[in-house]
Amino acid sequence: MAPPADSATYPLPALVYKILPAPAPDPLPVALPLSALDAQDGFVHLSTAAQVPTTAALFFAECTALWVLQVDTARTRAAGGVYAWAAGMPGCPHLYAAEDGRWVDLG
Repeated sequence: MAPPADSATYPLPALVYKILPAPAPDPLPVALPLSALDAQDGFVHLSTAAQVPTTAALFFAECTALWVLQVDTARTRAAGGVYAWAAGMPGCPHLYAAEDGRWVDLG
């Protein structure tokens, strides 16, 4: 799915973060399956470093433990990923893959 035409543009940090309610596979594969929410929305929900505590509190409050994956934005863009932000939501980057239903190399 392509980013929406009305998506906002903000400076892209070198690193963004994916919060997981369960451990990622070990070793971490290059491509992970999309979460149910990511698949439903058509993009990977990410947070900047400053957003991680707020995102965790808002969307993962029921979890007793969380795992946070560090995502290299330069590597994901080189692998075909496209970043966009929802209008009015600075600090909440969305990662779109060139191919629907898959994550790009998360770096």
